[in-house]
Formats: sequence, C-alpha cells, structure tokens
Amino acid sequence: MDSVYFSPEHELFRDQIRRFVGAEVRPNADDWEAAGEIPREVFRRMGELGFLGARYDEEYGGAGMDVFASLVLGEELGRAGLSGFAAAVLVHTDMASPHLARFGTPEQKARYLPGIIAGETVTAIAVTEPGAGSDVAGLTTRAEASGNGWVLNGAKLYITNGVLADLYFVAARSDPRAKPSRGLSIFMVEKGTPGLKVARRLDKLGWHCSDTAELRLEDCRLPADALLGEAGRGFHQIMANFQNERLVMGAMTVGEAERAIEITLEHVRTRRAFGAPLWDKQAVRHKLAHCATRVEAARHLVNHTAWLDAKGRDCVREVSMVKVFCAAMVQEVADACLQLHGGSGYMRGMEIERLYRDVRIHSIGGGASEVMLDEIAKRMPNHGEE
Repeated sequence: MDSVYFSPEHELFRDQIRRFVGAEVRPNADDWEAAGEIPREVFRRMGELGFLGARYDEEYGGAGMDVFASLVLGEELGRAGLSGFAAAVLVHTDMASPHLARFGTPEQKARYLPGIIAGETVTAIAVTEPGAGSDVAGLTTRAEASGNGWVLNGAKLYITNGVLADLYFVAARSDPRAKPSRGLSIFMVEKGTPGLKVARRLDKLGWHCSDTAELRLEDCRLPADALLGEAGRGFHQIMANFQNERLVMGAMTVGEAERAIEITLEHVRTRRAFGAPLWDKQAVRHKLAHCATRVEAARHLVNHTAWLDAKGRDCVREVSMVKVFCAAMVQEVADACLQLHGGSGYMRGMEIERLYRDVRIHSIGGGASEVMLDEIAKRMPNHGEE
C-alpha cells in the first residue's frame, strides 16, 4: 500500500536493511549476546552498505535522506529481535553523531564524519551521571578552560557503546556561575585521551550484546577545538537532539512489537493444546488482534510526529507522547506474547524471552515516562483561562 510518509527510496532502504538483518544479524544473535558486544566488522559492513550515514551530507559519504530514513532504520533494526544490537547502532547513528552533524564546524565534520559513516569510528553520547539522568540541567561533570583548551573532571553512567566507542560526545558544565540550563557544553573526546577511563563494564537485565559503561574523566585535557558548538549551549543541543532520539526509539518499539507478534503467530499456529492449535482459541486470536492494533496506533503516532518535525513544527508534546505510548505498547505486547508461549517463553534461549527483557528499558532510557508525562501535562490547555 502506498504511504503518505515513505517514498520508494525509503522502501528500498527498508528492504536492504531487512535482508541484512535476516542474513547477518539474527543468525549471530546468540553469539553476540554471549560475547556482550557487537563485532566491529559489523559496523564496518553496515557502513559499506550505506546504513550509517543515511541522514548525512553526501560530501562526507552520506545519502542526504530525511527523518523518515531514521524511522525505517529504527523499525527494521527493532524487528531483528536483538534489541541490544539495535540500540548500539541507533546510538551511533541517531543519538551521538547527530550532535556533530548539527553543531560541528566544517573542519570538525570533515575530520570525523567520514569515519562515522563508514563504521570505522563508533560513537557514544555521554550525558547521564550517577546523580543526574533525565535531569540534564543537574549535570555536575566540570569543564574548565585551561590555556588553549579544556580540562574535564567527572563521571558518566549507563553509556551505551561506552566500552568500545572511538569518539564520545561528553556533556560538561563549562560555566558554574550560569543558570543550570545555560552553563553546559558538549565536548568531543577521542578514545585513548589521557584522563578518559572506562571505570567498569555494566551488566544489565537486557541488551546484553550492547556494551554499556561507567566512564571517569580525571584531568582529561582537550584542545580548544574539542568544543562542539557554542560554549554554554550544550543543554539546548541535547534537548534538540532528544526529539530525534525519542522518535527513533518509538520506531524501534514498533519493530520490536512486530517481531514479537510474528514469532508468536508462528508459535500459536503450530503449538497444539486440547486437541487443536492455540490459534483456534478465540481468546488467543483476540489477544493478538489487540496487540496488532496497539502496534498500528503507535506506528501512526510515530510517523505523524516525524512529519510534524520534518515541517519544522514545535512537536515536543507529540514526541513526548511517542515516548510514553510506545514504551508502554511494546512492554504490553511483549508480555502478552510471552504469555502465549507458555512455559517455553520463560526459558533462556527463546527469542521472546530476550525481547521481553530487552524492551523494559524503553520507559526509562532516553527520558523516563514520568518526565515525558510531565512534558505533555505542561502543554495541555488550561480551559479555566480566558
């Protein structure tokens, strides 16, 4: 069916990603989960196929596509049934490197973007701290001017790609005298920079193949050109990219939920109980129909919100709705599908068991649902005012 949002170019991109996922991701899921990381050659392979630079300028090796390319990438990687893989890639393409593409100087972009697009340089975004997560204005990592550069001190926590990344985009407080939302800046810190340490690799409930780290910055000295964008504008840069991040996460949940339904349909059509396939039970069919309806509602909310964003409209309210609704939707679908698998769904090694664990993060990461609900509430009309 023709789409009002996606062009033939988008659909060709979708087909390419789907083939790649089927041939090169799903067969390796168990090995990557056991290893706790994605092999670097996978990023390079995705770079060769043009998956990592869909939104970036052609002069750096990108394809110059629009926001809907990110939705295609998010949904199809979500459909892989290996959400740690999806997270690692999407952090690189849509959560970390966009800071460089949007706010970097021509020299900074020329230095880093070709490697990012080729999959040679893996990126991470380092915002969250032990004492500040969704409260970005509460960050305490310090950046002090020193000679012709900067010195960073602080800690970062729950950093996706934090162990294996080559380039970190680090949020730090560069002006302690300014109000919290005006004293932050973003810095580019290369792997191997003295003073940057991976304090520990974190073990998680889900996303096992996505490496997650706690970072320490101890007298980490940076050159002047490590500053990304204007000093003191880091909070606004982070907030601006959160809109894209949350949209892509919404698309990812749609793919995850689609995959959960797909493998559950296969199960209930072959699993027999009381002399007939489970599919013959009306309650089973209705449960899956309800799940499919929720997924379709989420898909339309994501797509419409991306359209608003592409038109340059203020859509903080709608993006926050995407984050809240999609997180709840995918958890509900994963729970229902695991239930229909019965005891087998509770066993390690089953794809639905992995999906069930993996999707729990969506109501926490990238802005907790409670924070998103408050953003929605702030934008509700006050019918008591004239």
